[in-house]
Amino acid sequence: MRRLSASLAAAGLLAGAVLSAAPAAYAADEPVLTLDGPAEVGLRPYPATGEPQSTAIDVTVDNPGEDRQNRGFEGEYTVTFDLSGLAGVADVRFGETGSSNCTITGTTGVCTDAFGIPAGVSSVAELDITAAKGSALGATGDVKVTGKAEGATFTSFSTSVTVGGPDLVMHPLDLKRDVTPGQVQDAPLTFTNTGTDAADGVRLTLTTSHGLDYTRRYANCDYTGTTGLTTAVCGFPGTFEPGATYTLAEPIGLKATDHAYIEIFTHRVEEQSGPRRKAAKGAGPELTLKRAPAAPRAADLDPADNHQEVDLRATNTADFAAYGDQLTATAGETVEATVGFRNSGPAWIAYLRSGEPVATVDVTIPAGATVTEKPARCEPRTAKGEYREEPLGAPRYFCDTPIRVFEDEDFALPFELKIDKVVPDAKGAVTVRNTFLSHPELAFDPKAPNNTAQLVLNPKGTSTDPTGGSTTTGSSTGGSTTTGGTTTTGGTTTGGTTTGGTTTTGTVGTTGTTGGSTPTTQTGGGLASTGSLALPVAAGAAALVAAGAATFIVARRRANAS
Repeated sequence: MRRLSASLAAAGLLAGAVLSAAPAAYAADEPVLTLDGPAEVGLRPYPATGEPQSTAIDVTVDNPGEDRQNRGFEGEYTVTFDLSGLAGVADVRFGETGSSNCTITGTTGVCTDAFGIPAGVSSVAELDITAAKGSALGATGDVKVTGKAEGATFTSFSTSVTVGGPDLVMHPLDLKRDVTPGQVQDAPLTFTNTGTDAADGVRLTLTTSHGLDYTRRYANCDYTGTTGLTTAVCGFPGTFEPGATYTLAEPIGLKATDHAYIEIFTHRVEEQSGPRRKAAKGAGPELTLKRAPAAPRAADLDPADNHQEVDLRATNTADFAAYGDQLTATAGETVEATVGFRNSGPAWIAYLRSGEPVATVDVTIPAGATVTEKPARCEPRTAKGEYREEPLGAPRYFCDTPIRVFEDEDFALPFELKIDKVVPDAKGAVTVRNTFLSHPELAFDPKAPNNTAQLVLNPKGTSTDPTGGSTTTGSSTGGSTTTGGTTTTGGTTTGGTTTGGTTTTGTVGTTGTTGGSTPTTQTGGGLASTGSLALPVAAGAAALVAAGAATFIVARRRANAS
């Protein structure tokens, strides 16, 4: 992460130079391939009896071809490992991942591959390193890695290997997993240094999902928010002795908010690196640690045990209210219909563990119309919901949401429809349901009747509005149009936003359920999958930003602004 941050900072500082003069390597169409790995590695000391415990490190190569020309490097390459600096310090062998053609002769390791390097970051080789027999605590050496290929340039890297070091182990928390909104639990974070050396300062990194918050914030913690997550990084100076256990002087108060549902709290400890971090606003008391009664630096002997996670589930509900559209158009005309749903809360819904969509919007197209443009996340289906290959012109579409839907979110889906034939009062349906068609009910939504709305083309006289109320005939470019229970006269509606005219509030009614069988029990989502929060959350965030940005709208609306 430190190297990533430095790279991003350098990219920003050098942006002007890059724009004014491209590097010679890129001008010559020669890729620059970056070798990388951990900056420091700590080893368990050689034991008095038994076999030494190995530490695995992954040596990677970054090929930026995907960012520049959407291609990989297709030539043969060689990566060389200079192991001479580890003499008397550590023993090295190649692991099971990375290139299959790796050998060690004396103090030199070589990996070759004739099949090139794909775009992005990929593994070159895994090194299994153990302390050498007779090595002393604190003994250190370097591994130097270089690469060579015709038609490409490699940047080299080295890693420092040390026998012994701190090993910070975070203790799990005994928290209640089933909570209610507003409930507060104490989180007495505790860790032990089980290594051979003291840690010079420590850093706690705490991450809460959207439905959790802290009852108090502290002056020595930085708090940053991203989509659906808040991260607190708290610095503690001092010396943390091997064999000692440390706990917070006062436990952190962890609160389930009013919109809590399925939540994750993570807590990690690392040796402090760099200057002590201060809170952005400098508010609140100092958070301190105390030594308990006896009972990120890559040199940590076992970084895997620095991290703990707690999954919580709040007793809460969310109201996903579907809305349709109502348009008047002539044969041959093309119009845009915006359908979707709004989450009226109080809960947000997120499947951070499994990474599954929260719900599916099931859209049935009215008779007489053909879909000519659709949102990227909407998959074509037959009228019965079966697979269909052709993306446009389908009678039905299944549109999955992202892995999280906030408590005040409007999930809008614009469809472009060509009117092939005017069918008076042609009605389609918009249903927000579970992703499994055989089990359409949303377990978290007790208001099932408003999960379905209508998409109406060329209504005649007084007709049912898209959300179940009643209104007069409307038009896509003026007249009277109703969306989501609100009737607008004399305005123009595009993508759910109305300009001009006057507005009156209609009545939201109900309709039946379309496109599914009898609701039973919801399946999918939740906390079924295991593993770190980082992977599903990062993937989900990327999907929220990238997937279909030009073809669908996910708008956050605060209740006091609606």
